[in-house]
Amino acid sequence: MTTEQRDQAGPRKWFSRHPALLLTYRIGVGVIGGLVLVAGVLMIPYPGPGWLVVFAGLAILATEFAWAGRVLKFAKRYYDAWVEWLKRQSLLVKGLVIAGTCAIVLVTCWLLGAFSLVGSWVGLDWAWLESPIFGGRG
Repeated sequence: MTTEQRDQAGPRKWFSRHPALLLTYRIGVGVIGGLVLVAGVLMIPYPGPGWLVVFAGLAILATEFAWAGRVLKFAKRYYDAWVEWLKRQSLLVKGLVIAGTCAIVLVTCWLLGAFSLVGSWVGLDWAWLESPIFGGRG
């Protein structure tokens, strides 16, 4: 849908007659879409809906910004290509991808102090569980 078609349909017609509201609306879409996109990017290496959230953020942005629509098409194409490539790989390669993902999750949990927190719940006070970023509890 082109900008002119969008401006002549629904609430966009009303917003286009009020430039300050249109700018506010576009900024709101940009902020919300940007936050969803950043959250998705942070979730990518973890089990769960990381890529779905990235695509949702790009879709929100694409409602107002043409560049986001192009990035969304590009990202979907390469994501689909990655999934197809991974499906064709041997169990060894698939295992290495899973091991890499697990390593990222474990290192992040350690850096953020999750192991130390859970260890304190069960009475384990081992020094190697402590986060190098947040240090000790005392």
